[in-house]
Parts: sequence; structure tokens; C-alpha cells
Amino acid sequence: MARKVKIGLYGIGLDTYWAQFPGLRERLEGNLEVTAKRLGGNGAKVVNAGLIDTPEKARKAGDFFKTEHVEIVFLAVTTYALSHTVLPVAQKVQRPVIILNLQPVPAIDYEHFNSLGDRGKMTGEWLAHCQACAVPEIAHVFNNAGISYDIVTGWLEDEEAWEQIQAWVKAVQVRSELRDTRIGILGHYYCGMLDVYTDITRAASVFGCHFEVLEMDLLKQLRDQVKEEEIDKKIKQFHREFAVSPDCEEEELRRAAKTSCALDRLTADKKLGALAYYYEGAAGNDHENIVTSVIAGNTLLTAHHVPVAGECEIKNVIAMKILDLFSAGGSFAEFYAMDFIDNVVLWGHDGPAHSKIAEGEVGLVPLPVYHGKPGKGLSIQMSVKHGPVTFLAYVQGPGGNSQLLYAEGESVPGPTLAIGNTNSRYAFPISAKDFVDAWSKAGPAHHSAIGIGHIGHSLEKLSALLGITSKRIC
Repeated sequence: MARKVKIGLYGIGLDTYWAQFPGLRERLEGNLEVTAKRLGGNGAKVVNAGLIDTPEKARKAGDFFKTEHVEIVFLAVTTYALSHTVLPVAQKVQRPVIILNLQPVPAIDYEHFNSLGDRGKMTGEWLAHCQACAVPEIAHVFNNAGISYDIVTGWLEDEEAWEQIQAWVKAVQVRSELRDTRIGILGHYYCGMLDVYTDITRAASVFGCHFEVLEMDLLKQLRDQVKEEEIDKKIKQFHREFAVSPDCEEEELRRAAKTSCALDRLTADKKLGALAYYYEGAAGNDHENIVTSVIAGNTLLTAHHVPVAGECEIKNVIAMKILDLFSAGGSFAEFYAMDFIDNVVLWGHDGPAHSKIAEGEVGLVPLPVYHGKPGKGLSIQMSVKHGPVTFLAYVQGPGGNSQLLYAEGESVPGPTLAIGNTNSRYAFPISAKDFVDAWSKAGPAHHSAIGIGHIGHSLEKLSALLGITSKRIC
């Protein structure tokens, strides 16, 4: 369940109007209350400062939001209002502002409006629908003041507008959870993968998360404490969550189950929300025995909201965590091949996968050799669910730039490679050739996180909250 976050809400109006148009203020306050109730239904605690109509009230509202530690401010434009009721709030609270340009209804009832006769009443009715008038003024001031903002335009019951608003609330929740995520780093990098090497300081600065550097010795110590009955219980979990191949030897199942139990303990003891790992060690040593038996356990962790990336891909496990927090899954992948006949790209990877986003069964199968890595053991074989997907990479570019790189495509049926890995076929709005070129030129590491659904609009909102750029390939 997503955490509750505090979001600020206030409306703006012009105090001059209240004496001129009796009942207008109460009507606008009613519209603001409708907005507050609906915002509160999105997993957020709404801190409502009410209808602000003077600079003095604006300063008090800014102080109120600061005291309440709101994460974002929603500004409901209820009628035309002066920008001096807006700027003091934004300057004091120093949080992104979402301008809600929501009319009460899709269109004015022109026949009723023109039947009022009294031009005073007609003006009051018009002002109740005059939200858009103030929006350029507010945007102008925010542009010049360097204040981060966005605009949602529609009407009070406009579902398209509320999808955008809900996406902002969800992005705030994800950012909040990222700040409290503890990411474990177990082992070391795969030697020579220069693109995978990560500036952890920069990542911590962007996301606010904590990185816990872990020793293989600790995992071994925890593994040595695992009891036989725990192994038996874990094997039962394997059979519940995987299609265990009859070719899996009992010895390999117990070896993987014992390691899985130790990984569970490590995750719990260190309060990890994600983990990146890789290790080799000298042939035949205890640590090699452990690291060649982690795939099943790491897949279970990934499926249960602790994403795990192999090859010590710290940047990619952050991307996996983001997708998981957006309820999109987040599986580890890299380019596997291109099918120019069907115009699709095959992506996959060995090691842990996100079994909750699988198409069909998730196979636990034996591998006689881990390609490019030492040893042998059990592996996961699956494809990603057919339908819309989003690819995500956290890119650390030149000059200290950080970016969320994403693409939206489709997981499509067709032949894949049954080699004991995750492997799927993906089609994009652009050709496979153009996609591979454009994605590669954007400069990510060669790994990507894959989630189900199209959530690019949510990723763009998250990047805005984080103060970094986002780049869409397609």
C-alpha cells in the first residue's frame, strides 16, 4: 500500500468581488471543497489552506504549508485572481506547484446565462467560470521567479484532468518512498563493464536514498545459520511461485533454497528496499558456491518489492525500484537480438527477474553454465506479459547530468530463446532499427528495467519532482 503523503491545497480569488457579487465566494469555496475531497481519495493527506484573496493571507498560507511539511502544492484557480495572492505562497513553501485550471462544468449554460437579464448577476455567473483568465498571469510570474510548476486544465469532474492530478500525487508518493529506500550493494562490479560503474554520491543526491555496502562474508554467515526446516519451507515456496523443472536436482534446489533464506534475512536485517550484486571469487570457494545459487531467491525478492539487479547494476536497480513503486513491475533486461523480419527487438537477461509480470509460467530450470560468469546452478526462464510496456533507465550523463530515459512499446507474442533466461519480443512505434539507434545514443548503460503498462507521463512527473530531465525515445 502506497504511503500517505502531505499535499497542500489552496484556492485563489479576488476579495473585491465578494461585496459586488453576493454568494460568489461561497460557491467558489464549495468548488474548492469538491477538489479537496477528491484529492484526499488518492492516498494523500490534504492540507487545505482555504480560499486566499489577499497577499497577507497568502503569506500565512505559505507558513502553514511549511509547518505542515507538504511535499507539493495544488493551486486551485477558482476565478480570476491577482498573482500577488500566489507568489508569496510559492516563495515561502519552496515546493513544486500544480495549477488546477478546472472550470465547474465543461461549458457555461449559455441559455440560462443569457436569461438572467441582470448584467450584474450575469457577470457573477461568468466569474464563477472564469478560471482560465488568471492562468497566463500566474505562469508569467512563476517563469520569472524560477518556480517549478505545471498546469492541469479541464473541469471539476473531468476524468482526463483527474488522471493527471492522480499521476502527480503518485509521483510524489514514489519520490517520498525513494528517499527512504535502502539499496544494498553486495560484492563488486563485473570487471570491465565501464558503463555499469555508478557515481553513488550523485545517485544519493538525486534520489535521496541510502546505499548500504555489504560483504559476502555477512551473507555466508547468515546462510550458515539456516535450518533444514527453513530450507524445506523455501522449496515449497519455489513450487508455489515457479514452475520447477523436473530436471532440477534436489541438491541444487536445496542449495538455492538455503541461499534464498539467507537473502531474506539479509534484506530484513539491513532493511533493504533494493539490491545490486555481483561476485566471482576463486574457483570452488564458499562465496562462489553462494553467488551461483542466488537467482531463485533474488527473483522472489524482486517479485515481493525488493528488486534485485545482477552485475552490480546500481543504476538499473534504481530504475527497477521506480517501476515497482509505480506498480509496473520492473525486470532486468538488455538487448538480446533483433528480428528484422518481424521488426521487433528481443530483450532479456540471465539472473533474477520480476516474476509477477510474466506471461504464463515462470520456469525454474537448471543451467549447466552461466554465460560469462563462473559456475552453474538454477535459473529463471520467462517472458514479460504481452501488452503495453515501459522501458526505463537511470542515466548518469556527462557534466554531472542525471536523466530518466524511457520508451513505451508492446510485448508481443512470438518465438523467443529458451536458454534459461528472461526473454521477450518488443515492438515500438518506430522501427526496430531506429529504436536501437535512438536508445543507444541516449547514453544509458546496456541494461534496462522493463515494466508493464505505459507510464511515461508518471516518469516525467517524477523527474520534474527530482529536479532532473527525462527523455522519451518513443
